[in-house]
Amino acid sequence: MSYDPDEALKLKNQVCFPLYAAARRVVSMYTPYLKPLGLTYTQYITFMVLWEKDGLSVSEICSRLQLDSGTVTPLLKKMEAEGWVERKRSADDERRVEVYLTGAGRAMKKKVAEVPLKVGSCFHMESEHAQQLYELLYEILGTEE
Repeated sequence: MSYDPDEALKLKNQVCFPLYAAARRVVSMYTPYLKPLGLTYTQYITFMVLWEKDGLSVSEICSRLQLDSGTVTPLLKKMEAEGWVERKRSADDERRVEVYLTGAGRAMKKKVAEVPLKVGSCFHMESEHAQQLYELLYEILGTEE
């Protein structure tokens, strides 16, 4: 089969486009549940990382979320201003900033406990297809979860 640039440059022939559009749609499904709590989607997933393990460094959070520090640092500053987290310099290494949940940050977990169920109910996908999609997406990311 020969390469046809005109065909290759059609939107319908791009894997990236439906992936991008689907990601935007999924993230937007969270908005009605997170906005009343004053949360963005990125703050929500940052909370998830910290609820799993409190006291992570900024670089560890960046790695887990696959975001750069230019995105995560301002996000953490806003979360700190809201009283949800505290950023502290590591006693072992002054260059390392660690992030800790406050009582309000830990309490947020109860406030969002139903969000995954509510958003999940918006999808009409067989469970085996959802599992396949999950595995394929992590394959694209080149990580295992």
